[in-house]
Amino acid sequence: MSGNDGVLSGYRVLDCSIAMAGPFAAQRLGDLGADVIKVEPTTGEWQRHTPAGGAVGNKINVSFLSLNRNKRSLAVNLKDEDGRELLYRLVRESDVFLQNYRPGVAKRLGVDYESLREINPAIVYVSISGYGEDGPYRDRPGQDLLLQAMSGAMLSTGAVGQPPQAAGQYLADAVTASTAFEGVLAALLHRERTGEGQLVTVNMLDALTALQMQELSVYTVGRVPQKRSAQPHAHVYIRSPYGSFRTQDGYIVLSFVSLEVLAELFDDDSLRGFADDEAAWGMRDELFARTAQALEQRTSAEWMEYFEARGVWAGPVYSYEDLVNDPQIAHNGTFVEYEHPTEGRIKTPGFPYKFSRTPAEVYRGAPQTGEHSREVLASIGLTDAETDRLIASGVVAQLEDAAGAPLDGRGA
Repeated sequence: MSGNDGVLSGYRVLDCSIAMAGPFAAQRLGDLGADVIKVEPTTGEWQRHTPAGGAVGNKINVSFLSLNRNKRSLAVNLKDEDGRELLYRLVRESDVFLQNYRPGVAKRLGVDYESLREINPAIVYVSISGYGEDGPYRDRPGQDLLLQAMSGAMLSTGAVGQPPQAAGQYLADAVTASTAFEGVLAALLHRERTGEGQLVTVNMLDALTALQMQELSVYTVGRVPQKRSAQPHAHVYIRSPYGSFRTQDGYIVLSFVSLEVLAELFDDDSLRGFADDEAAWGMRDELFARTAQALEQRTSAEWMEYFEARGVWAGPVYSYEDLVNDPQIAHNGTFVEYEHPTEGRIKTPGFPYKFSRTPAEVYRGAPQTGEHSREVLASIGLTDAETDRLIASGVVAQLEDAAGAPLDGRGA
């Protein structure tokens, strides 16, 4: 792994977040070169002990591995006065502080914005919550599925009378992470211009609502009701046929098929001569059902050839295996591969942005708990003797090898 010279090189980020949204946002900053210090409990962050899909890994489970590359780990007890003082010393020399504690926890720990602003007025402080910093829902659990359901998104797909279907990804977490990432960059730009730090608040409900900008505007401005119909359309505000369809050997998706093409497909001249947006909307269920019946007669490859020849937007329904092996994915360099000290050869999604002068890179794999505690504390002036005392008292944890000898990650 090469040295860090990314576009955010020189900025220090204190990542006190857990689970997905906060760590994912902080990882994006690390990918761009920021020095991200994961400040976690001495027993390790919650995600270390909760492997998604049962993918436990060797020393680090895949859930944690995927969200914490390009970070150093400082394992410290913030409930202890000595531990908080260590964090305060780091805050004095940092640019960004990111947390997604439950409402009220940051203040109880003495790491709320008002407290840290007294220490470093230029700090960009990012607070992520489920529903907002205050209000009637502030204490509700901010879990991904709960937010998908509340956002209205789940009632925009599928058939009426059938249970709403959630996205097959942690959609609310991922969107919130990207929103927080954008907020950090904007606040840093403001600070570069004015010297002012500030508080940036992001909540999952607002992030997922804003994602539906067009759909919700159709409802609030256009006054078109959100109404599912009998067939499982992929979007309540798009004309039929629009969705996934079974073929002889798999599935394909269709988008915005003209009535002229459907007339040919169904051998039905009665469909010709109509305006697509009007007729296809009023006949949504009929057109969807007839398309589904027709597409079962040929293979996916045959239908793709048929639709491509007619300029129809059609595409395959990929599995993860198909995606990973796709030639465009390979051409784009969408995935990155690197060697991890404990997990071996790692292949994960890379970076959703490219910079011609300061490219993102993986310069450090996800750390073990406390792997960089000694290194980080030395960077803010602690002597080895002071750090030894903190480790002995349990305020700080450091990584040890199988024989119990300390490993501080300075060679990682």
